[in-house]
Amino acid sequence: MSNPIRVLHFADTHIGMENYGRTDPQTGLSSRVTDFLRRLDDICQYAEQHEADLVIFAGDAFKTRQPNPTYQREFAHRIRDLSRLAPVVLLVGNHDLPPTQLKASSIEIYDTLQVPNVWVANDYDYRIFETRRGPVVVAAAPYPVRARLLADDKVAGLTIAETDDLLQRVMMETIEDLAQRADVYDMPRLLTGHFTVGGAVMGSERNIMLGRDLVVPLSALADPRWDYVALGHIHKHQNLTHGQPGSPPVVYSGSIERIDFGEEGDPKGFCWVELARGETIWAFIELEKVRPFVTLRADLTKAANPTDRAVKLIGQYDLREAIVRLIFDLLPETEARLNENILRDELKRAGVFQVAAIRKQVEQPTRARLGASPEGLTPPELLERYLISKEVPPERRRELLDAAAGIFERRDDEARL
Repeated sequence: MSNPIRVLHFADTHIGMENYGRTDPQTGLSSRVTDFLRRLDDICQYAEQHEADLVIFAGDAFKTRQPNPTYQREFAHRIRDLSRLAPVVLLVGNHDLPPTQLKASSIEIYDTLQVPNVWVANDYDYRIFETRRGPVVVAAAPYPVRARLLADDKVAGLTIAETDDLLQRVMMETIEDLAQRADVYDMPRLLTGHFTVGGAVMGSERNIMLGRDLVVPLSALADPRWDYVALGHIHKHQNLTHGQPGSPPVVYSGSIERIDFGEEGDPKGFCWVELARGETIWAFIELEKVRPFVTLRADLTKAANPTDRAVKLIGQYDLREAIVRLIFDLLPETEARLNENILRDELKRAGVFQVAAIRKQVEQPTRARLGASPEGLTPPELLERYLISKEVPPERRRELLDAAAGIFERRDDEARL
């Protein structure tokens, strides 16, 4: 393969995500916002060291559609650095869209100012970029907005399900049109999109998505007329055409930092692509300094000294700079002997960045749990009561309560902001 074009593909930076952070008095920024900005710095450094020819950002620059000026400034510094190295494509994701159709998107300013070497891809279109290693076709499929793709007269009288089916067909036709237009060029071809693809494994983005989500069939993208499909929107890195000879890599790079405990075990990073017609190779580059999320759990229902048991559990792990939550199964009598202050001191000595929660799942007699008044119960306790009333087995009950814990914790964090 001669002179492959070096492409750096990343997505879902979500600048402004502040879960489990604290304010840095020197910068005024949340420490978690700083985490995301540092990962962006790592990406910029890699692009420079490896002489990237093209940078694809596949959407969702900020957490909200109306980011504050400080977040916009910090993101702009990094885009400026990247654009000095190579052409940069900024795809419009759902979090980049304006709250109303007539307002500007959060990244439109780069177009307005005609920032050199930056294309804000807010329409279904393509461009040819002349890179240092040759030309490449880049086609863009931004987040599908119903009002933009479907005329009012087309959806009049349709149900929600019928409207969704129509939107999916229109989206597939739009992607097919882009493939036909790109196919006339004898050069490497890349499609970048921001949407959900059928078969993709979801992550925590389910909790921060805005509105209903269109699902595009994989068959619309696994098209040999493309040499690489660079996707954003799903936070979990994955190659949807793995093991499918003849199909291009259809890849979600994933988000660049962990957002919550739903992404606890997920590696975070970006994709490095050597793009060539019919011979593309690529690799996922894992970012090394991503903030660790760690869950420690133990059954302390029979512990004579639950605090000692919990302290020993903490000592078994390297928790430096980690966001940690503790989940304990307890009985009323063991809960009374569990000293949270000692546990917090031990976590502090272990160098923990933030204690997300110390959650106690106390087994109560069934009659007492179901007969008690709901006033004053916490949301986890109310959920547990409901699951007990439905006779959900204890093992499954714990799984559901663990899954719900992250939602309750995010709600509490947002309420404090």
